Amino acid sequence: MYELPVLEPKLPLKALAVMTSGGDAPGMNAAIRGVVRTALNHGIEVYGIKRGFSGLLEDDMQLLDSQSVSNIVQRGGTFLKSDRCEAFKQPEVRAKTAQILRQKSIDGLVVIGGDGSLTGAHLLEEETGFATIGIPGTIDNDIFGSDDTIGFDTAVNTALDAIDRIRDTAHSHERHFLVEVMGRNSGFIATHVGIAAGAEMIVVPEHALDLEALSLQLASSRVAGHGSSGIIVVAEGKIPGLTGRLAEQLRIHGQKPHVCILGHIQRGGSPTGHDRVLASCLGAMAVKYLLAGYSDIMVGVRDGRIVDTPLDDLLRYRKGLDPELLNIALQLHR
Repeated sequence: MYELPVLEPKLPLKALAVMTSGGDAPGMNAAIRGVVRTALNHGIEVYGIKRGFSGLLEDDMQLLDSQSVSNIVQRGGTFLKSDRCEAFKQPEVRAKTAQILRQKSIDGLVVIGGDGSLTGAHLLEEETGFATIGIPGTIDNDIFGSDDTIGFDTAVNTALDAIDRIRDTAHSHERHFLVEVMGRNSGFIATHVGIAAGAEMIVVPEHALDLEALSLQLASSRVAGHGSSGIIVVAEGKIPGLTGRLAEQLRIHGQKPHVCILGHIQRGGSPTGHDRVLASCLGAMAVKYLLAGYSDIMVGVRDGRIVDTPLDDLLRYRKGLDPELLNIALQLHR
């Protein structure tokens, strides 16, 4: 369980709004529920904004009550829907959305999403003075200031379940399977899945990849009898097609690899108990931080404690993948 800060209410809030933005992540519904019911318990009205910043721009929101968030903690995705709003990158658009919120007498906005969404939340407050609180909701787990993000644990377990099944076929046919998981800029999913699945290799965007050398290594290992089958976990990377290029290199060296791209199944499905608890705590604490007079912060978890991080820090710093995790994966394979 998490250590929660004790915050004294200072501001009389009449209403707040909550949205989910960017890519969906299992556990977002639990976070929304945490926000709504905590706010209602403090006598605060809650507006649910549909489709993230796009819905805010169109004034597409509705009042939520306790029943609105009943029976949703076990559901994947987000019942408020989500979107990526290119128009919100314009200052004049952000000014318009702040005006929409103020016209409804809304005092604060809770944004659940990844780094792009939380950057938008920061710019909204910086330019308009409208109070915002961010909650890290992304399967990538790449948000600075939080050890964990909503949806990461579920995504890892979803991918792991698939790989466990794939390994049976890999062993039966004595072949390598290249399993692509999500992670354009981050190798957190690939590394955690690779270690948990006992993968023979892990390919992540944080480390340069020599396709030729990697292919030769696998081919030599097979010839030496050290591995006629196995799983190679590949983060999708910044440039599409990495897994296919790696497979082609293996074929050049006489291998017959199979490619399995897990894709969006990692985003869906019922959230794990871990993600439900994390999301519920972060949603509840986001309201408590607003009541205590905080804003322009993200509520996250660090060393088992719920903490706040200035949203501006998310623009200046990046959460890095611990290289020791990859070393552990390599040592366990030997």
